[in-house]
Amino acid sequence: MEIKVTESPEHISAPAWNALAGDDPFLRHEFFSALHEAGCASKRTGWLPRFVTLWEGGILQGAMPLYLKNHSYGEYVFDWAWANAYERAGHDYYPKLLSAIPFSPVTGKRLLAQTSEQRALLVSTALAIVRKGNAGAGMSSLHCLFPLEHEAREMERAGMMLRCGVQFHWKNRPGRGYENFEDFLGGMSYSKRKKIRQERRKVQDLGIHFEWLSGNDMDEDRWNFFIDCYNNTYREHHSRPYLNLEFFLRLGKSMPENILLILALQNKKPIGVAFNIHNSHTLYGRYWGAREFVPGLHFETCYYQAIQYCIANGLSLFEGGAQGEHKLARGFLPVRTWSAHWLVHSEFAAAIEGYLERETRDIDRYIHALEESAPFRKDARESE
Repeated sequence: MEIKVTESPEHISAPAWNALAGDDPFLRHEFFSALHEAGCASKRTGWLPRFVTLWEGGILQGAMPLYLKNHSYGEYVFDWAWANAYERAGHDYYPKLLSAIPFSPVTGKRLLAQTSEQRALLVSTALAIVRKGNAGAGMSSLHCLFPLEHEAREMERAGMMLRCGVQFHWKNRPGRGYENFEDFLGGMSYSKRKKIRQERRKVQDLGIHFEWLSGNDMDEDRWNFFIDCYNNTYREHHSRPYLNLEFFLRLGKSMPENILLILALQNKKPIGVAFNIHNSHTLYGRYWGAREFVPGLHFETCYYQAIQYCIANGLSLFEGGAQGEHKLARGFLPVRTWSAHWLVHSEFAAAIEGYLERETRDIDRYIHALEESAPFRKDARESE
């Protein structure tokens, strides 16, 4: 098995890479290419690709997307406190080595290989890069964000520390999906069901209707409207957007079948939009924006329309993005997420390990409390 580290996925053929990525849209060659070619994940923005690849007989057998980073923006697993403690002690936390999908808190494979031996080799190679400092770069640590649980356990066996997080996901009815949105609401408690109907009715009474658009349905005007809304959301939060119009245009052309834009219109004029990515079984909610505030428009565009789309198209899962306890009352349930971490400095590693043990106990209690507050009736949960 030959190990190569590449600074660009363009050095690897798209069919070979996509054979490893499977149907995960965020791992596809086209997704990474759009990020890098549009300049969103680049040296200028602090995302330097260091993808580890495994080859046998000239055939790509394994890969691990890795980035050399000099900050912690765009990750959604927050280690700012660790970085500050490192700096106060006189050590450099950056650069660090990171395995993640840039700007995307979505769970998925991070070790693109068929066998446990190949996956172990990918992890050991990444650890070796950090230990050796990659030609004097002086890396402090290795981090892997939102891997599958079995991958996280494999990383734990390799000496990495595990960290838990919580997201809120909507799940279609097992075995046989919901017939329609009302069928979904039927399993909820009366108060939750009533509130959702009221929220939807307020939007409907304003004469707002919705269009579901794929990448193939998008034209220049629609993309310009979306990017204005996307940028406006970041302005309202006093931050800078990570992505640009070129990235979305590239994605719309190279992966049109994986794109879903939910467009809200009033008097035939667009007023809001949600951008989603999907495959045959999962919808991933990503970005949202509006030109004006309309009560209930956010919930309808981002959640209820997306759930309705999943039901209509037989998708089994809707990942609504990071954080958001407000999603619980709207039919989303708490789900544990994972990350794995390894630090060069042994004393800091020991301190962080103790912190993670305490944090995990808190997460366990938090998830239990959320589950007790689930919006579904007990008899509905038991029947499934």
